[in-house]
Amino acid sequence: MNPALYDAGYGSPSRLYERAGAQLGMTPASYGHGGRGALIHYAIVDCPLGRLLVASTERGVCRISIGSNDRELERDLIHEFSSARITRDAKRLATTLAVLAAFWNGGTADLPLDIRATAFQREVWELLRRIPRGTTRSYSAIARALGRPRGARAVARACASNPAALVVPCHRVVRETGALGGYRWGVARKQRLLEREGAVVSM
Repeated sequence: MNPALYDAGYGSPSRLYERAGAQLGMTPASYGHGGRGALIHYAIVDCPLGRLLVASTERGVCRISIGSNDRELERDLIHEFSSARITRDAKRLATTLAVLAAFWNGGTADLPLDIRATAFQREVWELLRRIPRGTTRSYSAIARALGRPRGARAVARACASNPAALVVPCHRVVRETGALGGYRWGVARKQRLLEREGAVVSM
């Protein structure tokens, strides 16, 4: 791993990819066919930022999205996994929902993931999962940590395509200037998340 990993404020990289197969597991073939053959259970619950949709296969969380309209959240899920069997079942997600509920009170959203990722997205998202609560990293710092010093925009695109809010904490990535940058679920929500976590972002 590039020495810039340490400069960016990360710890030992020895386990960075150790569990990647288990955490980012949906096969490209399955995902490319709209989740064909997958059974997905989902639930929608209240959260401090509005409504939270959580969906999971038997292997792990495949989507976490934040919004204000249940129908829109459901529509996006069904559109993404148009060939999967999708069932609303909060009971099956009780443990996952409990972990996410604890996250709002200072816990960690350490959940297994079953999501599609390119090799680069996988690298970015795994690094994001190691950003400590209450801290931020810049897009440029992450790019340098991956050995791509000119890859800040690519990192930003990977953050923007993150399908699992909170578990992959892309809200902890900001611009080098201290500006918040973008956020898939709205910059206002990103700011509120960082404030809730006690992160100090220089503007």
